Amino acid sequence: MNDFPFLGILTLLPLVGAVVVAAIPKRRSELAKIVAFVWSLVVLALTIVMWVAFKTGGARFQFHESYAWIPSWDARFTFAADGIALVMLMLIAILMPVVILASWHDVDQSKRSAPTYFALLLAFEFTMIGVFAAADVFLFYVFFEVMLIPMYFIIGSFGGQRRQYAAVKFFLYSLVGGLFMLASVIGLWALAGHTFDFAHLMDSAQAINQGTARWLFLGFFVAFAIKAPFFPFHTWLPDAGGAAPAGAAALLVGVMDKVGTFGILRYCLVLFPEASRWFAPAALVLGVIGILYAALLAVGQNDLKRLVSYTSIAHFGFIAIGIFAFTSQAGTGSVLYMVNHGLATGLLFIVVGMFVARRGSNLVSDFGGAGKTMPVMAGILFFAGLASLALPGTAPFISEFLVLIGTFTVHKVYAVIATAGIILAAAYVLWMFQRTTQGTVNPALEAVPAMKKDITLREKVVVAPLILLLLLLGFYPKPVTDVINPAVQATMQDVGTTDPGPTAVANGRAAR
Repeated sequence: MNDFPFLGILTLLPLVGAVVVAAIPKRRSELAKIVAFVWSLVVLALTIVMWVAFKTGGARFQFHESYAWIPSWDARFTFAADGIALVMLMLIAILMPVVILASWHDVDQSKRSAPTYFALLLAFEFTMIGVFAAADVFLFYVFFEVMLIPMYFIIGSFGGQRRQYAAVKFFLYSLVGGLFMLASVIGLWALAGHTFDFAHLMDSAQAINQGTARWLFLGFFVAFAIKAPFFPFHTWLPDAGGAAPAGAAALLVGVMDKVGTFGILRYCLVLFPEASRWFAPAALVLGVIGILYAALLAVGQNDLKRLVSYTSIAHFGFIAIGIFAFTSQAGTGSVLYMVNHGLATGLLFIVVGMFVARRGSNLVSDFGGAGKTMPVMAGILFFAGLASLALPGTAPFISEFLVLIGTFTVHKVYAVIATAGIILAAAYVLWMFQRTTQGTVNPALEAVPAMKKDITLREKVVVAPLILLLLLLGFYPKPVTDVINPAVQATMQDVGTTDPGPTAVANGRAAR
C-alpha cells in the first residue's frame, strides 16, 4: 500500500472540501456544517488507513510521491512522511472533526457566514497537512506561508475582542519569520546543487562551508522559533489565542505551532548538524527561560484564553530543551510532547470555549462558583487542566518525563531548572480552576441562564475522544512511540550525537 498516493490525496482532500463548503449558500448553514464534519471524518479515515500501512521497521521516509512543478528550479510536488510527520498528520486528522463539532454554534449567522467559517477550517487543514507532508523544501516554504491566510481570516473575521489587531500581529510576525527562512531556502538552493529535494539536500548540504551553514541554520531557526513560538518570539500568541474562536485556537496552538518544532527537527538538525550543535546552548537557555517566564505570566492572567496561550509557551520550552538535548529519550519525548500537548491543550481550549460561550466573557473574575451549576463541565475543565500540567496517568506526563530524564543525562542544570516549571504549572492550573468553578457562586451568574445548563450531548461527543486518548496514551503510549522512535534515532544520527552510556559504580566512584 506504500505505492498508493496517500499524501497527495490526503493533502488535496480538505482543499476540495473547502471549495464545496464555501459554495453552499449562507442560508444553508446547517448543511455546510454537516458537509464539513463528514469531510473531516473522511480525512480521518484515510489517515488511519495510512497509519496502518506505515511500516515501523521499514524505510525512514515512506509514501513517497513526486510530481513535476517548476523544472527550471528543480522544485517538485514531492511528498513523504517519516514517523514524526505521521503522528502530526494523525493529530490534525483527530482534532479537525472535534473542532468542527465544537464550533457548531460559534458563528452568529445574522452577522457572519457559517459556510465561510467552516470552509476556512478545511482550508487550514489543507495547509497543515501539506506542511507536514512536504518533502521538497520550496513546497514546504509555500505551505508554511500559505497556512497564514485561512487563520488570518478566521481570527480577523470570526474572533472576539481586538481580533483585527491580533490577526495583523499574528500575520506580520509569521510573515517576517518566513522572510528569514526564504533567504535561507534560496541560499541552500544556490549552495547545495540547485535543488529543493530534501533527500538530495540531506547529502549535499553537508558540503556547505561551516560559517555559511550557521547563517542558513539561523534563518530557518528564527522562522521556526516565531512559529513555535519560543521565547522571546512568543508575544503574538497570547493575542492570537485570546482573540481566535476557541476551536480555531485549539488548532492554532495544538497543531499550527508544532510546525515550528517540526521544522527544527526536520530541517535545522538534519541539514545543518554542526550548526545545530553550535547553537544548542543558546536554544537550551531560551527553552528554560520560556518555561519559567511563561508560567509566571500565566499565573497572573485574568483572561482564560490568554492564560491557556501562556501555558502553551511554557510547554514549548520543554519541547525545545528535549530537541536540543540531542538524546533519543529527550527527542522522542519532544515529539510525543508535540502530540500530547495538541490533545491536552486542544481539550483545554475547547472546554474553556464552552465556558466562555455560556458566560459571554473570557474573564476569570466574571465566573466564580460555576462548578455548582455545571458540575460535569467543571470536572472536565479540571481534567483538562490536570492533563495540561502533566499529571501522572495522563499522556503529557510520559512525554514530559522523557524530556526531563533524557535532558538530565547530558544537561543536569537545565533539567533541574525546568522542573520548577512543573510546580508553576500546578499553580496556574489550580488557581484558574479554583477562581472559575469553586467557592461562592458569583451573583452575576444568576442573570445568565446559559450558566445553569450543564454539558450537552454534542459537547460530550466533542470532549470524549480527547479524554479517552489522553488516558490511553497516559498508560500505553507504545503505539505512538514505536512510530516516533526510528525517526528520532535517525535524526540523532544525522546530528552526529550518541546517547550517553549507563553509569556504573566502581571502587566507590561513578564510572562510565
